[in-house]
Amino acid sequence: MPTIDVDYAEFERLLGVAVQGDMVKLDEILAFVKSEVKLYDKQEGVLSIEIKDTSRADLWSAEGLARALRGFLNIAKGSKHYSVGEPIVDVHVDARLRSIRPFMGCAVVKNVVLTDAIIRGLMHLQDKLDQTYGRSRRKTSIGLYEFGLIEPPLNYTVAKPDGISFVPLGFEDELSLAEILERHPKGIEYGHIVKRHSVYPIILDAKGKPLSFPPIINSNDLGRVTAETRHVLVEVTGTVRETVLNTLKLVAMALIDRGGEAYAATVHYPPEYADVAPAEDVTPDFGSKRMELDVDYANRILGLRLTGKRIAELLLTAGLDVEGVTAKSVSVLVPCYRVDVMHMVDLVEDVAVAYGYNNIEPLWRELPTTGSERAEQRFINIARELMVGLGYQEVLTYTMTNPDNLFVKMNCEKARIVEIANPKVVTLTCLRSWLLPGLMEFLSRNQSVEFPQRIFELGKVSLLDDTRETRTRDEEWLAAAVSHADAGFSEIKSALDAFFANLGVNWQIKATKHPSFIEGRVGAAVINGENVGVLGEVSPEVLNAWKLENPTAAFEINMQKIIKTK
Repeated sequence: MPTIDVDYAEFERLLGVAVQGDMVKLDEILAFVKSEVKLYDKQEGVLSIEIKDTSRADLWSAEGLARALRGFLNIAKGSKHYSVGEPIVDVHVDARLRSIRPFMGCAVVKNVVLTDAIIRGLMHLQDKLDQTYGRSRRKTSIGLYEFGLIEPPLNYTVAKPDGISFVPLGFEDELSLAEILERHPKGIEYGHIVKRHSVYPIILDAKGKPLSFPPIINSNDLGRVTAETRHVLVEVTGTVRETVLNTLKLVAMALIDRGGEAYAATVHYPPEYADVAPAEDVTPDFGSKRMELDVDYANRILGLRLTGKRIAELLLTAGLDVEGVTAKSVSVLVPCYRVDVMHMVDLVEDVAVAYGYNNIEPLWRELPTTGSERAEQRFINIARELMVGLGYQEVLTYTMTNPDNLFVKMNCEKARIVEIANPKVVTLTCLRSWLLPGLMEFLSRNQSVEFPQRIFELGKVSLLDDTRETRTRDEEWLAAAVSHADAGFSEIKSALDAFFANLGVNWQIKATKHPSFIEGRVGAAVINGENVGVLGEVSPEVLNAWKLENPTAAFEINMQKIIKTK
């Protein structure tokens, strides 16, 4: 969930409510927009606020939070309205960007009053939008510039990696685009977005001066905004037009909230863009979106009996506009900054927040069925308790492992197992087909712990089964191991005998061979003539493979087969 840092004094001024450092009161206010105070640094005057609604990108700034809380604090009902002047900048987009980073939005905000605290807030908003809504700049990235230094029109075009040079933000020397990717921190961090292309995006003004190398870094000459800046050019580039335009609106409105006046830009797209964008795109557009909210639908979702008029009042409190009300529906105007509202249920959520969740009386449903523990699970739980009673400590190991652990270190021939098609970790490439390798690994990693060590695991193993839809089946197995200087066959047999006796199961031992155990010191556990497991002393080859110094005895049984006998 996004956490934003805001200047406390600025936030209180924008909010229009004197909180006076009372964080409990501020938490109560922020709860209306699903947020809370995480940290208040009084010395620095910085407030960290966690936004729990990850879809509300309009809340990721002090300006956005103040805007959203106006209705709940009875400062003003409905949405906050923004206007934009006629276009004063033209932007020409190169057709070659269609397959690289095709879309751009632009605006000019004049007469902004900036301070160092406000600039830090804008940079914080820019970073949050880039990282989250912009998917780490892959989807969108933002640039802010001193408009007075720029000569329109702008050209959003391409350049070869070594074809153009400029001084990137924070540097003193000119670097080519290729050098920026190798030497600048932002180039190193985001260079992978453009490196696969033969040419890179670049924004130039009418004199050919570089503004930015999107989505990497701005020019140090034109892309530095200071407290003396009064006219700001905002540009957003990206791969999804709607996301680009939404991001532009959020940044432009934050500047308008600081006293600025917005003016539009006309983005000229080439004919090759006819299927994805208009020939002339005037940005930003602060128009509202009309939606109809069905009164019965809202009441059915909320379990309330609200009238259309009451719903309209609640929507106004939540910061939306209402165009018309009837007994059956409410015509809602969703402001442009509410990019999260996509469906009628989103409007219902706003109604619920404004109504107050604590004011909705809970209804305990009378269910037609009664849940209970499955007999198989009850048997498994009893088995766990028995192993603990026998002095064994339960461990939990990963269900994913690798063939080396399952077979090579256990001195077994490799068998068919459930393998992962695209494993992310070389040590976790398949699902376990038995439990004992996990216990051996556990013992090998805990040799500094006092001996004797007695451990067990009761869990699922995954086996291939062509009769199942998934071609696999999961079974419950139980494995136990004891390791100390005198561990032997008699001890592990006694443990298994006591386990079966307490379960009321009759069993026998039959001679067998198993490559993981010492020949002559291993047996098969048999119930009603069916082999259900193996027990014995672990062979020296296996102990060496796991770098174990103490003798170890173990058993492993198929609990699924035992359950069938009960």
